[in-house]
Amino acid sequence: MASKLEILAHEETSLGILCLRRRELLSMPGTVVTEITLNHEFLMSSYHTDSEQALARIGVQMHGGQHLKVLIGGLGLGYTTDAALRYPQVQSVEVIELLSQVIGWLQAGLLPLSKTLLDDQRLEIVEGDGYRKMWEPPLSTYDLILIDIDHSPDDRLGAVDASFYSIEGLERARRHLEPGGVLGIWSYEENRQFAEAMATTFEDVRIEPITHDNVLIDQTQTDWLYFGRNPEAAS
Repeated sequence: MASKLEILAHEETSLGILCLRRRELLSMPGTVVTEITLNHEFLMSSYHTDSEQALARIGVQMHGGQHLKVLIGGLGLGYTTDAALRYPQVQSVEVIELLSQVIGWLQAGLLPLSKTLLDDQRLEIVEGDGYRKMWEPPLSTYDLILIDIDHSPDDRLGAVDASFYSIEGLERARRHLEPGGVLGIWSYEENRQFAEAMATTFEDVRIEPITHDNVLIDQTQTDWLYFGRNPEAAS
């Protein structure tokens, strides 16, 4: 039996060929998922989004404050953004996305969460390089910064170097946080060197493994979330 596959978009980007597709799972008739591939390799799916949502959930809970100003690096399929917007204490969410094509998919209603996200007046989407923004002096500061751009510190997309994942890179990112603000980073694998860099940069660090059964490949997988809190301002 052939899979019901629909190509929603097929685009040339600075990172390579990006494809947005929708398909019905052969193993679960009636279950339709939206997926992104990059250079014909699987990138992300709407089926397993636990860790993407947890990035926002744990970050908001770890901060514990109100009227939160949130920056998210990487739009993807929008699940981290949606999870952040579900909290009434989140006042605004700015998403910085490198690829204009992905922003276009959202605006054209091609993503599963397009309508939900576009209907929320707290959301702003900007085209840009999240890493470059973190490296440069801050023009504004945030209560919560969530980064989901690369596969992991050692498995990076495109020509991105490792600067962000170093102590210097984290120190520069920390300048974009308000006192008591939280930085969260998504990774598909554990990285002890990066954990040490986080511990050197932040006083309060949490490392959260998020495990799920991936029924699509019949494997148990664990993603890793790294959180660091900026010290509160001295009274």
